Amino acid sequence: MSNEQLDPRTPVLVGVGQASDRLGGDDYRALSPADLAAEAAHVALADTGVDLAAVAAAIDTVAGIRQFETSSPGAVAPLGRSNNFPRSVAKRVGADPVRAILEVGGGQGPQHLVNELSAHIAAGNSEVALLFGAETISTAQHFADRDDRPDFTEHVDGTLEDRGFGLRGLMSFHHSSHGLVGASEQYALFENARRSRLKTDRSEQASEIGALFAPFTEVAAANPHASAPIERSAEELVDITEQNRMIAEPYPRYVVSRDKVNQAAAVLVMSVAAAERLGVPRERWVFLHGHADLRERNMLDRVDLSGSPAAVLAAEHALDIAGIGVDEIATFDLYSCFPIAVSNVADGLGLAPDDPRRLTVTGGLPFFGGAGNNYSMHAIAETVVRMRAQPGVYGFVGANGGMLSKYSVGVYSTTPTNWRSDRSALLQETIDALPAPATTRAADGWATIETWTVRHDRDGQLAIVIGRLEADGRRFLARSVDGDDTLVTLLTQDDDPVGCRVYVRNVAAGNRVTIDRDRMDEILPVAKPCLRDNYEHVLVRRDGHVLEVTINRPEQRNSLHPPANVELAEIFDAYFSDPDLWVAILTGAGDKAFCAGNDLLWSASGRPITVPTTGFAGLTARRGMSKPVISAVNGYAMGGGCEIALASHLVVADSAAAFALSEVKVGLVAGAGGVVRLPRAIPVKLATEMIVTGRRMGADEALRHGLVNRITAPGEALAGARELASEIVAASPTSVRASLQIMHETDGIPDVVDAVLHPSEALDDVMLSEDAIEGPTAFAQKRAPNWRGR
Repeated sequence: MSNEQLDPRTPVLVGVGQASDRLGGDDYRALSPADLAAEAAHVALADTGVDLAAVAAAIDTVAGIRQFETSSPGAVAPLGRSNNFPRSVAKRVGADPVRAILEVGGGQGPQHLVNELSAHIAAGNSEVALLFGAETISTAQHFADRDDRPDFTEHVDGTLEDRGFGLRGLMSFHHSSHGLVGASEQYALFENARRSRLKTDRSEQASEIGALFAPFTEVAAANPHASAPIERSAEELVDITEQNRMIAEPYPRYVVSRDKVNQAAAVLVMSVAAAERLGVPRERWVFLHGHADLRERNMLDRVDLSGSPAAVLAAEHALDIAGIGVDEIATFDLYSCFPIAVSNVADGLGLAPDDPRRLTVTGGLPFFGGAGNNYSMHAIAETVVRMRAQPGVYGFVGANGGMLSKYSVGVYSTTPTNWRSDRSALLQETIDALPAPATTRAADGWATIETWTVRHDRDGQLAIVIGRLEADGRRFLARSVDGDDTLVTLLTQDDDPVGCRVYVRNVAAGNRVTIDRDRMDEILPVAKPCLRDNYEHVLVRRDGHVLEVTINRPEQRNSLHPPANVELAEIFDAYFSDPDLWVAILTGAGDKAFCAGNDLLWSASGRPITVPTTGFAGLTARRGMSKPVISAVNGYAMGGGCEIALASHLVVADSAAAFALSEVKVGLVAGAGGVVRLPRAIPVKLATEMIVTGRRMGADEALRHGLVNRITAPGEALAGARELASEIVAASPTSVRASLQIMHETDGIPDVVDAVLHPSEALDDVMLSEDAIEGPTAFAQKRAPNWRGR
């Protein structure tokens, strides 16, 4: 196709630029991310070969890549940051765009933006777009604790399309509580699954990783922007030394992404019409022949943990759109944060590690530098330069984000072509419809290892396992118990731990795994339920068949932190297992609050937040509560306190009590059952209002709607609960337990007759009990029954 046959809206890449600010270099300038990105952007504008001011004035869209320090909630920018990074850079290059975009996090971002904004240009919604990103992690770390640190804070007016962090499915409390807090250990899980699939031993795996990345170091050594321009042999890359310590099995430091960089890159995309109007020489034009953007299932939902089929599918689809085969590609850049990210796509495309074309044009993330989410902007810039140097050949860029999660591909060439739409959305529907393995967050019992890693850090070694329960095949995530070396030994010394039998137990902090049940019972014994004489955060009083439990943190309005939750869980374990205890009353110390919910000061302190397996206060996630629990609500029952009341069988409140699910007011959710139980306890519309506004409901209103059983005078909630408990104790405890059990069993049966006819062993227990004889006998003898509870 000749240039004359091109649709004037066809997108072309006409300018690319890179910049670096190497710490310790003679020309080190301690530039901010905005300054360094602007430097790369100036290079990209100059790369067009036309007047910079004219090109800058034509820019209608700017799109910035997030720095690491703006890529997750609570991340700190030690030197300050811009409130509008894209417009800060635009201002520096003399542009005043209509649209400014801050892309979601992830290494796929640069290629995804090229694909997306090229499509916008092809649709006539834009003419000139400038994309850029920069990381100055080395500078931030260098100055973080110094008095002479620069201040990169700036405020720029103008609209900003902030797309958010894009972390859904990539980070979770469940993952972090099991040691998956960094990328290294998560990619190591994939790497070891791949080794097991290929049936290679440890030495073969290490040799393969070294052979894969040794050519990358050769490319990096010749790149003037590389952060580690050192050529290393395959053996040197995987030989464990003091400088090349193990990070997460099987990854030593040399083969993981290098984040200590000061690097920036920029790309200018415009329509053919704009390029002609501005006079951009046609030898500067590079076309996007093929492209694709796909997302993999979340980690635990993937059928195969040894790779990412979505990434391979994206690569194949981009080549298909371009109308070429992999043999026609002259240059590659496969995202290389970790070896598995390269080998996954290389395996899928049939590329050998020693392919003479090389699998990188920059040197890769461990050697060129892992410029945060912006690495692939450098790969695109370098690919464009090479395409111009070899007119007519094709270059391939594969950009990976998340945990082998998101993959964006671009196929580039100077050969003219009109815009070609892709079918990524249709392919994504196919991926999303794939079956997912059954999973569980609470795993108990014998299991087998599906994949594994051991993380090495200053605190020692932590084993992380994804496994399958022998009982039902459900997949789970677990970590080793602190101080248990037996599992670490198994994982690091067995030739292939995948398939080995282990034992997993669910505790308050999550799933813990070790070599067998005997070892588990030794290091995490299951305590026999019993009441202690003293507790630190709770008061306990036993009055005949009634157990009174008082949350004793009045200075914190009886809010609960992990130690208090653990004590309550132990107490209620003992209550439900003790046949001589028939009713429990839970209340709060003082006259201000029953329970103000979760202790937010503890949460804000950064200390670990754990909840027992039986839930908040040991009640909200407890199944089969077979004996009555009465909440004596004295004062506020806020957030988790309201959830405790909802989880109780009965509620007695004093007239000053107030109920609220106030989590939305502090950026949280009533996740301990509030959003589930409240709409089942009171009218749905009213429950919805309380949930989404956090408004309080007084005792009288709570009584009208059935949230409360009885109201007492101020300060008399406990006395009222005691009176109610005495009425329950007067009845047969066997009958009470059976009644609660049948209510629980039939709760989810919508048809009334089906519920009535539901067979329950509880009825048999009653008919075979001593109480079933004592009741009629006492009635006939006109005396009070002497209940046995059995």
